[in-house]
Amino acid sequence: MTDARRLVEVTLDPGGTRSWDTPVTAPAGYAAQWREACERSGCDEAVITGEGALGGRRVAFVVSEFAFLAGSIGVATADRIVAAVARATREGLPLLAAPCSGGTRMQEGTAAFVQMARITAAVMVHRRARLPYLVYLRHPTTGGVLASWGSLGHLTAAEPGALIGFLGPRVYEALHGEPFPEGVQRAENLADRGIVDAVIRPEDLRPVVRRVLDVLCAPGKAARPGPETAASPGPPAGAWEAVERTRREGRAGVRELLAAAGDLTVLSGTGEGEDDPGLRLALASFGTARCVVVGQDRCSRREGHPIGPGGLRVARRGMRLAAELGLPLVTVVDTPGAVLSAEAENRGLAGEIARCLAELTVLDTATVCLLLGEGAGGAALALLPADRVLAAENAWLAPLPPEGASVIVHRTPERAPELAEAQGIRAADLLARGIVDRILAEETTALTAGIETAVREASALTGDRLAVRAARFAFP
Repeated sequence: MTDARRLVEVTLDPGGTRSWDTPVTAPAGYAAQWREACERSGCDEAVITGEGALGGRRVAFVVSEFAFLAGSIGVATADRIVAAVARATREGLPLLAAPCSGGTRMQEGTAAFVQMARITAAVMVHRRARLPYLVYLRHPTTGGVLASWGSLGHLTAAEPGALIGFLGPRVYEALHGEPFPEGVQRAENLADRGIVDAVIRPEDLRPVVRRVLDVLCAPGKAARPGPETAASPGPPAGAWEAVERTRREGRAGVRELLAAAGDLTVLSGTGEGEDDPGLRLALASFGTARCVVVGQDRCSRREGHPIGPGGLRVARRGMRLAAELGLPLVTVVDTPGAVLSAEAENRGLAGEIARCLAELTVLDTATVCLLLGEGAGGAALALLPADRVLAAENAWLAPLPPEGASVIVHRTPERAPELAEAQGIRAADLLARGIVDRILAEETTALTAGIETAVREASALTGDRLAVRAARFAFP
């Protein structure tokens, strides 16, 4: 277990750390225990707060000290946390929170218990100011701390092997007469289930957090055009030829696009216990364009994971993240269609498509959509409305894969090539109708340069973004 001061030391730049803590007096009722905790931990409360620098950028921190009464939260502890969060908000600083706690301080009872609501309110004021709130869950983090400020991070990482759960296993066993199932309340299990974004050793935090903050709160930079050597799109292929090209093995997808980006941080799941390999969520930079990326992964279907309702909920997390932090959102459409199954219906697939459409349409930040390849059905439409829409040269967009449409119209899949042509699904057709703004060559340099330019254009828009997005689909 890494103590509070050591964690600050290994995470922030050397030197220059400044405490924001004010002295705490011994509490009535358990003064002897409090003094013993002070001697044992070297702290006068269960958290330390202050500011430092990370990569030269000012940041604030709130870090639990478990050696002080198991990191428990009493009224004085909450006073210190709330004061630090409020100061970070006033001074416009990103906030790094590192809980390590058994929860409420039982010596103070209900008065301590309700402090979790007060701390939560302070955190939400900080988030509402569009300031990053990053959480690192340490071993152990349980009870009310996990159920309040420990679970409100824009991004959340955890210490390897950390015990993280609502009800501590000792209490569970005492109440139920049996041990809590092994492995459930472990950091690695939470990462697998999309509850935390990553499991990171304390000594590895510095570069990860620095990279995240480079995207979330980098100073504005002068925009520059993409590389002059970026390839131009070739002559348009026929509709069916384009469909076949997008289905080829080895065609670049969102994985390759993200690999070419800078400052990449891949996030995991919804943060609420659900993940979907069919949807990639990341922070990234394309040239000078810092953004949240929500991208459909074409390879996941071949690996047995077509995009489903969970993937769309991951996408909505990305939308909320972009809006809260004032970052542009880049969506990448590349799907042969959402999963078709009884489970998907039971989990509300159609409703999730509708909610994605609704949230993306009214999102209060710049948005760019890249049609990268296949664009079939509602799963493609869910990520389409944007301020700027780009298409790779062989990309296509249709209500169903051409074979499915042919079955409906002609009672056979054999006339798919003919129907694809008639439906106007190619990138060139979409450009002619005003559905897309620009066609890009499929080389990675052209795609990344196109995204950078489109983000710059979308960020410069003024007025009603909803009207701009809706007008794109109003044909004369």
